[in-house]
Amino acid sequence: MIVAIGVSNQPPDVEHLPAMLERTIANTGQLPRTFIGDAGYWSESNVAECHRRGVDPHIATGRQKHGQPPPPIRGPLPRNIDEKGKMHRKLRNKKGRDNYARRKTIVEPVFGQAKECRGLRRFLLRGLEKVNGEWALWSLTHNINKLFRYRRKQAVLATG
Repeated sequence: MIVAIGVSNQPPDVEHLPAMLERTIANTGQLPRTFIGDAGYWSESNVAECHRRGVDPHIATGRQKHGQPPPPIRGPLPRNIDEKGKMHRKLRNKKGRDNYARRKTIVEPVFGQAKECRGLRRFLLRGLEKVNGEWALWSLTHNINKLFRYRRKQAVLATG
């Protein structure tokens, strides 16, 4: 289920984290407990914003080669470690790794389904406002489709 959307014409997502949190609150009536973001969302100010709101951030600090396990963490937390180092270590422990791995099953399938199953390879409209509207329509139909499949599955289980 998609809880917040947005399209931007700026390549990095770093400046959009506060807005996405606001959209999530507006759409769900509550703050998320956890924010899971790729390296495009990384900044110390975004981590601070999450902490200020009581959200547990899990934001990648950089890219990792596909299929390679992350390097293990060893020893106690260094005294002079910065926010990036803390987040890097957080994502390397078991709980942090498990939380961040949820991104693969929560966020990424939406993009895969839109591209591969529904054929959204490029937007048909031009202009940021129109593209936002087009993406909102795609997201709405994605959610309706999920609800339909869930209800159908529940009906089958009830009769079955």
